[in-house]
Amino acid sequence: MTREELIQAISEMSVLELSELVKELEEKFGVSAAAPAMMMPMGGMPAAGAAAPAEEEKTEFDVVLAEHGANKIGVIKVVREITGLGLKEAKEMVDGAPKTIKEAVAKDEAEEIKKKLEEAGAKVELK
Repeated sequence: MTREELIQAISEMSVLELSELVKELEEKFGVSAAAPAMMMPMGGMPAAGAAAPAEEEKTEFDVVLAEHGANKIGVIKVVREITGLGLKEAKEMVDGAPKTIKEAVAKDEAEEIKKKLEEAGAKVELK
């Protein structure tokens, strides 16, 4: 199979199939597709006598749909927009609430997704 054929086959997959493929590749090769965390340079380390920061600010969030609320159809539309899922998959995700809509997204993106879902009538949590 050529590289172009492989890319074509991947482009025809649903988001759910792609997610499963990534998980299988991670398991087979013992790697993670998650973006690596930024390493702090050695010069940025606190001196031995200095107090370390109490806790690092969280940079990645999971967007969790707690409930779909009264406007279920509107929430399904927003979930489809955010995830790229088909109608059936998005409906199953909304019906199965609480469900994680997006994992390990930046704070700004997580807040934007939360805002869109709440405008559609859903209850959303950021974890």
